[in-house]
Amino acid sequence: MSPDLRKVSTDPIVSRIQEALAADFDPRSEVRKRRSLGYATTRGTWVRIEVRDLARVDGQGWGLESAAVLDGVATPAWHQGVAWIDHDLGVMWRADETELITDTPIKAGGTLRETPGLSESWWATFSKSMTNLASSTTTRIATPHLEPVTQERVTSTIHKLFPAVDTIVTEWRAAHADLAWANLTAPNCYLLDWEDWGMAPRGWDAANLWASSFAVPELADRVYRELKHDLESPTGRIVQLYHCAEILNFPPGYADELVPLAKQHAERLLSELRA
Repeated sequence: MSPDLRKVSTDPIVSRIQEALAADFDPRSEVRKRRSLGYATTRGTWVRIEVRDLARVDGQGWGLESAAVLDGVATPAWHQGVAWIDHDLGVMWRADETELITDTPIKAGGTLRETPGLSESWWATFSKSMTNLASSTTTRIATPHLEPVTQERVTSTIHKLFPAVDTIVTEWRAAHADLAWANLTAPNCYLLDWEDWGMAPRGWDAANLWASSFAVPELADRVYRELKHDLESPTGRIVQLYHCAEILNFPPGYADELVPLAKQHAERLLSELRA
């Protein structure tokens, strides 16, 4: 199992990456998560460091690098990367240097509970990015929460609560696969953290952001209006129900404020899907 980077010293790793990229990091800028680190460099770029178990190193490549080919999507520009295998730990280390985005995440963690006050230009950039992303092609498979999106995953999640629903997905599109308010910035709209992007059921991103906005109903309504063409497709309705089912399967005390609207929309979707 890869180390929890919040709990171990990574000084040798960081030093090696600085030397490989010929970059100096600003230690005050450090962002430390379970499987990634981030630093601003003194030349005005950003370096993201990730660790993966070797079992998760597959033909999909690395998300940030592969997302560099996306056209018309508001992503940080990718500059260069470096990777190596650590046989002692049984992991691979990877560092990517990208454009430094100074805009901050809309909600760095937890549930968004108030309207973020996004401008019309923000929504225009967001909608254009979503349209262009969905029209892209890739051999990657989306891996939200480190697990591939498959028909079986969609069906099993929904059937835990709603066993009689037809869950067959007929449309697949390129998706960010972790589209949440923590990975969207303001006042300018950028989409961050591309490690899980790939093909997913149509409307996956739209339904995820919509459902994660339930604590602010007017925001959820705006997301729905912006991405209505995907959400109201046959597959989009299935994916809406999937994300509602995920919320309803959460343990008590985890995002309880999302549950009432998840129940309400699940009832609506069940009626529509059974019609």
